[in-house]
Amino acid sequence: MTGHDYVTEADRALEETYEEPMSLAAYVDRLFENPSIASHASKYLLEAIEAAGTRTVVEEGEEKERYRFFDDPHNDGEHAILGNTEVLNGFVDDLRSIAAGRAKDEKIIWFEGPTATGKSELKRCLVNGLREYSKTPEGRRYTVEWNISTAEGGERGLSYGDDGGTSAADEQNWYESPVQAHPLSVFPDAVREDLLAELNDELDDHVPIQVDAALDPFSREAYDFLEERYRRRGEDDLFSAITDDDHLRVKNYVVDVGQGVGVLHSEDDGRPKERLVGSWMHGMLQELDSRGRKNPQAFSYDGVLSQGNGVLTIVEDAAQHADLLQKLLNVPDEQSVKLDKGIGMDVDSQMLIISNPDLEAQLNQHSDRNGMDPLKALKRRLDKHRFGYLTNLSLETELIRRELTNETAVWEAESYDELADRIRAPVGVTIKDRDGETRVQEFAPHAIEAAALYAVVTRLDEETLPNGLDLVDKALIYDQGYLQEGDSRREKAEFDFDDDGNDGDHGIPVTYTRDTLAELLQTDRDRHHADLPVEDVVMPRDVLNAMVEGLVDAPVFSTGERSEFENRVVPVKNYVYDQQESDVIEAIMYDKRVDEETVAEYVEHVYAWETEEPLYNDRGERVEPDPLKMKLFEIEHLGRFSESEYDGNQPRESVRNFRREKVITSLNRHAWEHRDEDFSVEDVDLTAIPVIKTVLESHDWDDVERTFEDFDPRQWSDPPSDTQTAAVKEETIETMVDLFGYSAASAELTSRHVMGQVSYRWD
Repeated sequence: MTGHDYVTEADRALEETYEEPMSLAAYVDRLFENPSIASHASKYLLEAIEAAGTRTVVEEGEEKERYRFFDDPHNDGEHAILGNTEVLNGFVDDLRSIAAGRAKDEKIIWFEGPTATGKSELKRCLVNGLREYSKTPEGRRYTVEWNISTAEGGERGLSYGDDGGTSAADEQNWYESPVQAHPLSVFPDAVREDLLAELNDELDDHVPIQVDAALDPFSREAYDFLEERYRRRGEDDLFSAITDDDHLRVKNYVVDVGQGVGVLHSEDDGRPKERLVGSWMHGMLQELDSRGRKNPQAFSYDGVLSQGNGVLTIVEDAAQHADLLQKLLNVPDEQSVKLDKGIGMDVDSQMLIISNPDLEAQLNQHSDRNGMDPLKALKRRLDKHRFGYLTNLSLETELIRRELTNETAVWEAESYDELADRIRAPVGVTIKDRDGETRVQEFAPHAIEAAALYAVVTRLDEETLPNGLDLVDKALIYDQGYLQEGDSRREKAEFDFDDDGNDGDHGIPVTYTRDTLAELLQTDRDRHHADLPVEDVVMPRDVLNAMVEGLVDAPVFSTGERSEFENRVVPVKNYVYDQQESDVIEAIMYDKRVDEETVAEYVEHVYAWETEEPLYNDRGERVEPDPLKMKLFEIEHLGRFSESEYDGNQPRESVRNFRREKVITSLNRHAWEHRDEDFSVEDVDLTAIPVIKTVLESHDWDDVERTFEDFDPRQWSDPPSDTQTAAVKEETIETMVDLFGYSAASAELTSRHVMGQVSYRWD
């Protein structure tokens, strides 16, 4: 595309976003065509969230519906909030109650949680989502602008502090409401009530539109000026004259920080009134002829409530503004705030505060005084939603990758196997070394997984572990929703988890993990082997060792936490080694895997053997189940049985039980799940049968030894030429690189590490 093409694209984008100003009557007509454009603040925020739709996720081992709005879809997920879906769903439920006026309408929503749990992302996600929603036809947001320069006999103009003149109407004499006044606030109360009643009667929604706010002081100044002029002239249709197209226009605006969204940052200072609504500009008060009163034209309207009027007000790092929170007490109840003693302003804004746990400590400083607690009224109005650390391996892996790279897309997968591939995948990071040269440094497969799993394990409550499980098991159940134990799959519901545990309350934050990994990228580590470019490869054991070693000097951890976290790394190391070992074995056996046709034939014969269903050969002839084929498959491929467990070719009790409990039961389960379809064995996804999945995808060292009789893992580092070990190694490294995502260096290092452990027990 040329430069002109890009400019043209930008023109189109703005054309779709902005509209020409319209008359008040035209706005009302459009309102009945699309009622959502008149929604009050909490309803508008709710509609923006719901408009993005939902998706199904698994968190803490349970399926949940998640609002896509919190995935920051309009920005390719750049500020997505990972996890905490249940907390966000609770927020939306409360928002729905507030919007409908069912209790909680006096509440200030409070998001609290330790550092690095996604609270800052929530703010950005809300701003991004509202901005993009306001660009859509359903999400258009409107306010009013005024021009009094054309009023006959006008003595002064309307402006933000200077003289607008009395010339004929032109664009420089139009002034927008500085607080995004709702267009319906122009109507007298009784007329507005009738209009809303008719509108809500036609509205197919359980949340009616509510517009109770009066005109803002700036707009009221214009309205009163025009009313006085036309009343003096004896105008019969006074409201029509005041709101004529020459004086009043309805215009749309894009919701953003400063216009529809107010954000009070931790570093913002000033007196409470300044932070809330703005301040008087005394020099302009002297310029304006206010006849002994303060003129609302001389007010700045730059406070957080002024900016957020119409949609959303956010107080970030609320502990820094604890004094301000008490000033907010009556705003949700009365929906108004004072510019000064004589001038009030109605406010329609959903209030939301964000804080670390230190705010709660401030609020509870007088809790021992029981009914005399001076902060009791404030605490009663705060509706708390607590963000916790992620307890899902896949989400933590995704978050770490975001911290290290420019990846922003939210992970969505059709199955957990797809997620598992992303969890174990390597990551390449481009860095600049001390010489100014850039190079790509690799986190080997399972390295980011190791960091994520260790972080999650430190966040899990050990006291609530069911018997027989360790923290790694719990982490896997939370991520998958089940635990695979050999041929058996146990769902989370089968475990006795305590829902009142402290999972996610504390642990290693992602910022510590990110900083540790970033430091590893710049650290010259000792070479594991002189013949490999290992300075470009960070292995899982490098990651875990660095994370544990760094605990000592990290000021964010207490002495007790350091000791606790150090003790939790061992099961993580064991799990990661098992994953590496599995990769190596599967690479060795890749070309020796049982083909799916052979497995399907075995399943068909077992099914026919048990159910006496007819079995046909390729020529369509009925045949009997072949006991020899089943026996050979079970001995050679399953590796579960020996000759002693058969009488000739006939299975003994242990084999018969295996066929019924592991194969037939899985087939029956599949048939039940697909009972509305025409079921046949040919329709079965064989990988849905755990024992068959094992045959297709898993091997062990017995399989390796049986397949490669002259293989010797002790020779792996430097195998003699023309030996079976050398041939196996060459093919294994090639497979790991071509199919498993390894680089040549990480494949070499991983396989050497695994073979070093296997050598001790090979004999």
